[in-house]
Amino acid sequence: MIADGNTTCIVAGGGPAGIMLGLLLARAGVDVTVMEKHADFLRDFRGDTVHASTLRLLDELGLTSEFARMPHREIDTLTMSVQGADVCIDLNRIPGPHKHIALVPQWDFLELLAAAAEKEPTFHLLRSTEVLGPIMHAGKVVGVRYRGADGETRELRAALTVACDGRSSTLRSAMNMRPRSFGTPMDVWWFRLPRDADDPHGLAGVLGSGAAQIVIDRGDYYQCAYVIPKGRDSELRAQGIEALHRGVVALVPWLADHLGALTSFDDVKLLDVQLNRLPRWYCDGLLLIGDAAHAMSPVGGVGINLAVADAVAAARVLAGPLRAGTVSTRHLALIQARRWLPAALIQAVQRMVHRRVIAVAIDENRVSTGQAKTPLLIRLAARFRPLRTAAGYGIAIGPLPEHIPGFARR
Repeated sequence: MIADGNTTCIVAGGGPAGIMLGLLLARAGVDVTVMEKHADFLRDFRGDTVHASTLRLLDELGLTSEFARMPHREIDTLTMSVQGADVCIDLNRIPGPHKHIALVPQWDFLELLAAAAEKEPTFHLLRSTEVLGPIMHAGKVVGVRYRGADGETRELRAALTVACDGRSSTLRSAMNMRPRSFGTPMDVWWFRLPRDADDPHGLAGVLGSGAAQIVIDRGDYYQCAYVIPKGRDSELRAQGIEALHRGVVALVPWLADHLGALTSFDDVKLLDVQLNRLPRWYCDGLLLIGDAAHAMSPVGGVGINLAVADAVAAARVLAGPLRAGTVSTRHLALIQARRWLPAALIQAVQRMVHRRVIAVAIDENRVSTGQAKTPLLIRLAARFRPLRTAAGYGIAIGPLPEHIPGFARR
């Protein structure tokens, strides 16, 4: 084991929460080290929706022009058809300067934040660096063991470690912190289909006939989510790619001419949908945020934005105490108190959508017996515009949106 010195704050994981927290703390003058186990951010992310709340944070960070130069797609309408009832959510009615959702590859988004952070002398990003576990002293987390890019195992000590390492968090498991699972009725198959210039644009979804399909316009291709009943991945794959083709065409007939590009299940990635939340997001010397604290369903595409908001709230509370060397569990409790309600509210809505909309739409038995009726929630949304406006606000902005603290604004 090689001792590697000290830092003020270790951030485990270079995802949206980790890089944003590193950027903000570095702008506050805190010595922060972010450990990312991959060499780069070029991975098959699904969380590519940057919502209006996060776009406003980029404005406050002074990164608006840099983001505008990145290739991205803007969507201001969300269209859903559920058991034959159509609902169109118009984001132009939400408050604030950004009345849309931006679709941008997450690796580009992370590189944007990392490039801004690397301008700060107290920011350190260690790529190809895997956190192996915590270092404990007198019942407190005082740093981490990690494997560096050279394969050597080292130790780094810090006043605070923040776990931003996702829903399979190594640090969470090592500390035996177990989230409460709420269960989900679905998993998701992700794949791409080519898009022609005259094809429909925006985001559209169709739920019914025992399955569901979400089609997201990414410019020159469609990012597609095909919703299947929970735990049936192997069984349905055994039916062959042609069965998936038939399912897609049954829901979205105009995609038929595009399916020739999908020739094998090798191009279909499984998302094991989880919905859970830790009762307590911290212990002495360790804080968990983002998916490490609360794994979100893909419903609404809010995961990346909730994780970023967690990081902003954490930086606001932690910057002063970390500089002064006085950070304590009281500060960590304040962060959970601030971010627990948004996470719990969004998860409550996701659970309701799972139970009352998705579970009904993908239940083949209900469909075959004629019991799959249009859910009341969808009928009401289709009829009353204020409900659709509220849904748009909930998706694009969400409860208790955060703002960049003054010390990090540019």
